[in-house]
Amino acid sequence: MRAAVLTKVGRVDVQDIPCPALRPDEVRIRVEAVGLCGTDLHIFRGHANYNRDAHGRALSLEEHPQILGHEIAGRIDAVGVDVRDLTPGDRVIVDQGRSCVSEARRLCEYCDSGDSHQCEFYSEHGITGLPGGLAEYVSIPALNAVRVASTLDPALAALTEPLGCVVHATDALRAAPARYTLADGRQAARTIVICGGGPAGLLFVQYLRCVIGFDGRLIVSETNPRKRDLAERFGAVAVDPVDGLAAQVRRQSAGRGADIVIEATGAGEALASIPSFARKQATIVLYGHGHGGTDLSVLNAVQFLEPTLLSPVGASGGHESDGRPTTYVRALRHIEAGAIDVASLISHRYHSLDCVASAFACDFGAPDYIKGVVVT
Repeated sequence: MRAAVLTKVGRVDVQDIPCPALRPDEVRIRVEAVGLCGTDLHIFRGHANYNRDAHGRALSLEEHPQILGHEIAGRIDAVGVDVRDLTPGDRVIVDQGRSCVSEARRLCEYCDSGDSHQCEFYSEHGITGLPGGLAEYVSIPALNAVRVASTLDPALAALTEPLGCVVHATDALRAAPARYTLADGRQAARTIVICGGGPAGLLFVQYLRCVIGFDGRLIVSETNPRKRDLAERFGAVAVDPVDGLAAQVRRQSAGRGADIVIEATGAGEALASIPSFARKQATIVLYGHGHGGTDLSVLNAVQFLEPTLLSPVGASGGHESDGRPTTYVRALRHIEAGAIDVASLISHRYHSLDCVASAFACDFGAPDYIKGVVVT
């Protein structure tokens, strides 16, 4: 089969490699669509490497090339002999994480509590070294495949994973023992600021407005005018931080500032700006990753606010009675029902694995780029 293989930092080669083997409890998926994520870009650029050996040592791309891509939708090509509830031809999306549940072993404490993405033995297709979706086929545990119950475009179905991460993060926000919450009552948040109007920020806007029903001030800080336009369309007030974010937040909130901040950029300057517009004891969701080049002393001003800090990761949230991941099921159904508009986020469609290298090297960061999906 053909696969886009990251052979060294900044270099993707399309290669012919063996088709993945199939264990009795697995299914092989013919990949139809893969979303390109900021995590993929971090790995491509060498800013992150999550592929480690048993001693925690990072494995270089030269010794262990990687196939990226963890936002996957496709069609089942073959099933293992022990799989009873899926058949070839079924359309599915993928939970890329292998855990105690999907591997059918005794549950570790994290899987037992519904936090399977923090599994003691966790590994991820497309992130921790397991082959990802930027290939013609990928084999996964059958329990990681969630059936698509509609005629949904595979490119849209592939965005179940990033929406699932937003669902999980919002669940954590709603459950947090914090001064400012999303619940009704005296301490209900009046103003939420989302730093970043990329795919994650735009999904947060829609989920908070359309699913959670948050009706307070929702402000998105974003430099890109196209992304600001989308944020406005989805129900937020979009501001350009270049024009002075703190002053704009204070003005929009009648001087109060932000009760909840969702940092969805991974940019150091965004993290450093939070104390200028967040209320004391605000709830701060550290969702974005990266923050490269940031002096850690910026945390001093954050700590002085005495905030509730949340750092939700992944799309955990327990499992359905059939073992499928609940958060992925919820996210997919929201997309299928039209509650969340993911189509508007897709700015670039690539119709060949041969386009992957230029997508990473050239398109990310372009003025018109929001979200790319490889459709094969």
